[in-house]
Amino acid sequence: MKNLFEVQAELRTDAGKGASRRLRHAGQVPAIVYGGDDAPVSITLDHNKFLRHLEEDAFYAHILTLVVDGKKNKVVLKDLQRHPASDVRIMHADFLRINANQVMTMTVQFHFIGADVAPGVKEGGAISHLMSDIEIACLPKDLPEYIEVDISELELDASIHLTELVLPEGVSLTALSHAQDEELEEGERSSYDQAVVNIHTPRVVVEVEEDDVIAASDVEVAGDDEAEKASED
Repeated sequence: MKNLFEVQAELRTDAGKGASRRLRHAGQVPAIVYGGDDAPVSITLDHNKFLRHLEEDAFYAHILTLVVDGKKNKVVLKDLQRHPASDVRIMHADFLRINANQVMTMTVQFHFIGADVAPGVKEGGAISHLMSDIEIACLPKDLPEYIEVDISELELDASIHLTELVLPEGVSLTALSHAQDEELEEGERSSYDQAVVNIHTPRVVVEVEEDDVIAASDVEVAGDDEAEKASED
């Protein structure tokens, strides 16, 4: 795509569910731009062009240039509604205007690295990704594309928690801001300090052969027959 982070849009004059339905049938996506000092504005996007933007992971956590009838707006994609039966059908999009001097909150993805050399994996452990994304707070200039989680030194039956992440400069986790209000004893971990990933010992599944099941069943039947004869005597 010529410019991944520039989205073309048009002003929308009609409103209501019926109008939105007509737009979708015509290959358009109803959307809204809000935030800042200006009033919310209803817009429409070309569905197929917008879908090509969404194919790139970086699009979801990046400052975008939204061009509405020739006027450029700096925004982020704040919310996206897909059709419940199809991820490739976009129903609605929300864009938030940004202020360069105002802290913003965004949800960004985790990128996990080091799985191939992690000691816990080499010992036969299995990796569980307990979280796939996280809400962060930062200035627009500090917005990261993703949060990197290095598990290259993670041992078997060990976890990495939110407080153990290495965050980019200027970025904080909104979940941990609530932890300041908790009264914790020394060494106690906050309930907000969730585990992001762990390496655990896999469960051992005992496979039972079909013949063994049949044999066990025969024993139970024989036992029942003997009990029945004893009761008759």
